[in-house]
Amino acid sequence: MTIKVLVVDDHELVRVGITRMLDDHPELCVIGEADCGESAVIASRQLSPNVVLLDVNMPNMDGIEATRRIKQVSDTIKILAVSGYSAEPYPSLLLKAGVHGYITKGTPIDEMIKAIKKVHQGGKYFSHEIAEQLAQGYLDDKTDPLAVLSEREKQVLMMVVNCQSPQEIAEQLFVSVKTVNTYRYRIFEKLGVDSDVKLTHLAMRHGLIQTK
Repeated sequence: MTIKVLVVDDHELVRVGITRMLDDHPELCVIGEADCGESAVIASRQLSPNVVLLDVNMPNMDGIEATRRIKQVSDTIKILAVSGYSAEPYPSLLLKAGVHGYITKGTPIDEMIKAIKKVHQGGKYFSHEIAEQLAQGYLDDKTDPLAVLSEREKQVLMMVVNCQSPQEIAEQLFVSVKTVNTYRYRIFEKLGVDSDVKLTHLAMRHGLIQTK
C-alpha cells in the first residue's frame, strides 16, 4: 500500500527537497504541499493524506494549532512534526496537541521514512533528541518554571517570543486581543517578568528560541 504524504513547510526549498527525496521511495507518494498551517488544514480536508509531515515553526498558524485543526478534519490522519526545535516545551505541547511523532530537521532521510512508516502503522516515533527532552521533562517537571503555565498559556508564550503581535495571536486562536493580553499578563505574573523582552530572554535561557 502506498502511503500518501502531505509535506508542510513555509520554506519552498525545504518542501521541494523533502518531496523529491520521498518520491524516490516506492512506498511513499507526496500528494501535495502546503506553505502554512492554514493551507495544511485545507489540504488535509481536500486530499485526505495518510501522513502529514508538518513543520512546527510557521507564521500565522504554528504546528501546534495546525495539529489540533487537522485532528478535527480527521482523526485517522497521522501527523509527524518536523522542526529545528528540540527543546521543551515544544515536544510536550505537540504531543498533547495530538502528533504521532516528532523528528528534528537534522534527521537523515532514511530515518524520516522510517518515522513516516511507523506513524502510518499506528505507532509513535520520536527522534533521539526529542525522546530525551520528553523523558527529561517528566523528570524535571517540578523545577521547570514553565510547568506553572497552562497549555494555552504556553502556546501564547511561544507565539509572543516568536514575534507575533497580539492581533495576530488573537486571529489565530479565535479570541479577542483583550483575551490575548490577559494571557500575556498572567504569564508575566507566573514567570516573574514584566515585559515581552524579559519573557523572550527567559525563553532563550530555556532553549525555546534558536540563536546563532
